[in-house]
Amino acid sequence: MGGPMAAHLALAGHHVTVYNRTAAKSQTWLDEFGATPSALGPHAQAATPREAAAQADIVFCCVGNDADLRSIVTGPDGAFAGMRPGAVLVDHTTASADIARELSALAQAAGLHFIDAPVSGGQAGAQNGALTVMCGGDAPAFARIQAVAMAFSKAVTLLGPSGSGQLAKMVNQIAIAGLVQGLSEAVAFGQRAGLDMHQVLEVIGKGAAQSWQMDNRGRTMVEDKFDFGFAVDWMRKDLGLVLDEAKRNGARLPVTALVDQFYSDVQQAGGNRWDTSSLIKRLR
Repeated sequence: MGGPMAAHLALAGHHVTVYNRTAAKSQTWLDEFGATPSALGPHAQAATPREAAAQADIVFCCVGNDADLRSIVTGPDGAFAGMRPGAVLVDHTTASADIARELSALAQAAGLHFIDAPVSGGQAGAQNGALTVMCGGDAPAFARIQAVAMAFSKAVTLLGPSGSGQLAKMVNQIAIAGLVQGLSEAVAFGQRAGLDMHQVLEVIGKGAAQSWQMDNRGRTMVEDKFDFGFAVDWMRKDLGLVLDEAKRNGARLPVTALVDQFYSDVQQAGGNRWDTSSLIKRLR
């Protein structure tokens, strides 16, 4: 995700310094985009998050989970240690609302700003510059980063104080989990009934059943293709965050909890890296 997002920033004329925990990935990025024109000269590669964040007005990061995020932001080599006063760190990781609040408090104590900004749209959205970004934080800091983040997004929206972006992403994943299970059952039912499901999806996709999942995953589900898109392992991580938060706030999520278990079945069948639409495999 981070590579194409950084590329869009470079192509928009911003000066970009990149860091990746796998140094070869940042070198590959630099080889491809290092010569892209920027107002401050050539783009660069850094050896640590601290070095990458030095002199930056805005720092964007996108990693896997709370522990990953804490490891690159805090500590002597973390981004916060290198950021100058007033700079903003924008975190695109799908993580917990608690880590967002924790890092926001640390940033404030250090004279910095923190925006939790998980994204929806997956790898394709990052590559096409069409991500949806859900943000939590203070309005002045958000105003400074919104236009810049639009380089790789179709919408960047402030939804409330720190943690609100992560909570909104949880809402997003709850909705997707139910939609994908419903679509899986519909496709499997239609195939059992002997229908031409490509034709059926074309028809019902023009009516009330239409959804992004149907438009983008319906045909590949019919064709039993799952080697792309958002991986089951990552969806289970996200649903774990959702269910943990629901325990705290008292929300009842019976369908989400059930779909999470269905994804566990897919993992046990070897589908850890299959696209989330692979839920249908359980029904065949």
